[in-house]
Amino acid sequence: MSASGGTKAIVAALLANLSIAVAKFVAFLFSGSSSMLAESVHSVADSGNQGLLLLGGKKAQREATPQHPFGYGRERYIYAFLVSIVLFSVGGMFAIYEGYEKIKHPHDIEHWYWPVGVLVFAIIAETFSFRTAIKESNVLRGRKSWKEFVRHAKAPELPVVLLEDLGALVGLILALGGVGLALITGDSVWDGIGTLCIGVLLILIALVLAAETKSLLLGEAAGVEEVQKIEAAIVDGDTVTRVIHMRTLHLGPEELLVAAKIAVQHEDTAGEIAAAIDAAEARIREAVPIARVIYLEPDIYSEAEAAKGPDREASPGGPASHATGH
Repeated sequence: MSASGGTKAIVAALLANLSIAVAKFVAFLFSGSSSMLAESVHSVADSGNQGLLLLGGKKAQREATPQHPFGYGRERYIYAFLVSIVLFSVGGMFAIYEGYEKIKHPHDIEHWYWPVGVLVFAIIAETFSFRTAIKESNVLRGRKSWKEFVRHAKAPELPVVLLEDLGALVGLILALGGVGLALITGDSVWDGIGTLCIGVLLILIALVLAAETKSLLLGEAAGVEEVQKIEAAIVDGDTVTRVIHMRTLHLGPEELLVAAKIAVQHEDTAGEIAAAIDAAEARIREAVPIARVIYLEPDIYSEAEAAKGPDREASPGGPASHATGH
């Protein structure tokens, strides 16, 4: 996995979650707190999720084959989507079930100092993990807001780890609140309510992750800035006079496909056009290094054809929104 995949953040989260899972489960055995059991399962699920992200990054590095000529970059999207499913089912649904059972059949929390102590330790450990994820994300985030970063990041690992760590911190606070209220009021129903809240939180985060990774799996175009750089790189003002229409597609977080129909001078020879295309490809790769698969089709620009509107045959998915002619 490349550095932009956030390997450091994933490993930090994995180590934190493994240690926290063990501590939470020990606290559950001593106290009988349902919040602690839900949090134990949550940490185990998160540890498995980090393992899935690392596995996806490893598999994505495989070389292209005749059966998969564009490589395996999207493996990272698939495993990130699996993370959302695990978080929803193992984390969220289990917590809701456990919370319901505790509310229906409440029992007192024993040895209260175990869950309280472990929750404080877990909050500290998760804070360090979350801090690492924030530092790694800031390298790529630039001036984007956190919402924009999560929604538009092409590498899925950092948004996944960020949301997981955020969910873990909020979940720990909910668990601490549930245990605390149960101890203060003497009513262990509060422990079950805290567990229910943890389950709802995890399901909401899982749904957000599922929506974002689904978009990546379907295939997302390059960002606006990258598209502008590519268009500027294609046109040389001499042989290549304009971009008639263009499509971009992420084959993986660090691999972009560019397909464009470009306008050339009608009096240019085949040799001149071929040389211009080679030069345009070189300029594109220099401007946007992740543009590794490039297809440029030369054509003669026609004002009459451009006046007819978008070329509806430009893509199989529908009309070409940026087409300007044939």
